Amino acid sequence: MKIILASQSPRRKELLDLLKIKYEIIPSKVNETLEEGLSIIEQSKRLAYIKAKEIFNKTEGDRIIIGSDSMVIKDGKIYGKPKDEQDAINMIKQLNNSSHQVITSLCVMIQDNGQFKEYLDYDIAKVYLNDMTQNEIEKWVKEGKALDKAGAYAIQSEFCIYVNKIEGNYTTIVGLPMHKLYSAIKEYIYL
Repeated sequence: MKIILASQSPRRKELLDLLKIKYEIIPSKVNETLEEGLSIIEQSKRLAYIKAKEIFNKTEGDRIIIGSDSMVIKDGKIYGKPKDEQDAINMIKQLNNSSHQVITSLCVMIQDNGQFKEYLDYDIAKVYLNDMTQNEIEKWVKEGKALDKAGAYAIQSEFCIYVNKIEGNYTTIVGLPMHKLYSAIKEYIYL
């Protein structure tokens, strides 16, 4: 069975590599604009769904399509990927010395011998950041690793020194809740 990751995220690729399965990457190119009237969880689930659906519709045969979306949330505000370095600095300042949530949604679409299955779920983890100085924030952003990440940071990078603790699943914070993905696809991958 063909397995396709509908994401160009190197972090999601690294996590999927842990399963030691053969897969290919076909990044979705959907418009990720949020829709009015949806809750934050509904927004995240919708984005994971449309990413998977786009690639499902472009492919044929028995296949598993994996779509995912992560959002960083604090006090009801969504912190997406920063527009530029100043936006990244502002994000980290707002997340600094406090806790926030990371919501990662997962959509798995499976076509197997004419049968279609769909799995759509989400997971939430809480991240507590230590107090970072202005210099530490600017140094992190200047290293160039903040701009392609929701919330302007990556827990699996050297930024981890600023993380005091987490509550929930680490892979959810990285961008692909592996415990939920494995449950959805395990009957298909190790046959």
